[in-house]
Amino acid sequence: MVAAVLWGLIGPTAKFAFASGMDVLEVGFYRTMIGWLLFGTHAVLRGQTRVALRDLPLIMAFGVFGVGGLFGGYVVAVNEGGAALAAVLLYTAPAWVALMSWVLLGEPMSAGKLLAVGLTILGVACISQLFASEITVTAGAVGFGLLAGFSYALYYIFGKHFLGRYHTSTLFLYALPCGAAVMLPFFSFHAPTAQGMAAVGTLGLVSTYAAYFLYYVGLKYVEATRASVVATVEPLSACVLAYIFFGEVFTPTGYAGAGLILAAVLLTIWDGGRIRVVGRESRVAAASSETRE
Repeated sequence: MVAAVLWGLIGPTAKFAFASGMDVLEVGFYRTMIGWLLFGTHAVLRGQTRVALRDLPLIMAFGVFGVGGLFGGYVVAVNEGGAALAAVLLYTAPAWVALMSWVLLGEPMSAGKLLAVGLTILGVACISQLFASEITVTAGAVGFGLLAGFSYALYYIFGKHFLGRYHTSTLFLYALPCGAAVMLPFFSFHAPTAQGMAAVGTLGLVSTYAAYFLYYVGLKYVEATRASVVATVEPLSACVLAYIFFGEVFTPTGYAGAGLILAAVLLTIWDGGRIRVVGRESRVAAASSETRE
């Protein structure tokens, strides 16, 4: 839960960086590089720097599309449509995961997953069409928010392939600079200010290094399903903070859309847990039948 709250700080904190005069992607770049320095230091001190050469292309691809798309796309979405909208669109990720797992990993597409995808699309439509009058929703805000959600989903796909072999700090040691390199050509550096550096320092230390570190530590003590449920605190905390600091509010239809997206998240998690339970019960029944025979 602490990790989810720390991720919820990203949108509001990024807006303070924008207010200091920083370019949108400049904020994403600084966040990525500060996180890289911290994860790199962690990896070196713990002796977790080695990877197989055959794995480097995929890890670098994860950096380009996963890190670059998420860290860059998310801050652009915050700038275009506000922290609350960006945080909710980020949580279209479970729908993307369901689709990619079906296409790329051969996982079954259940009725629950299809319903979750439908709820997500409906929720995005509600938010995109009827948002608070004082905030302008653009195609860029929705597009980059969905890009961030898609890139966030890649963490599941690549993570499923690599985390059994490598520590989190090892993956981010090589992936983060690739993500930063993607953003570098698209912005100009500005003279640093105390407010701007404090904001990006918070993003790098608190919302990147500390958040990911705590999340993966938590996975050692709780089931992945429970951890995923707790992670839904992120968009809620982001919406609360966006209201407190910037007065961002949804219309009733917008709140309904946010609720539909969160309902889709929980439905996806519940459906996955139900399938695992049914599968386990089937295996137990089969074993009992063999024993009787």
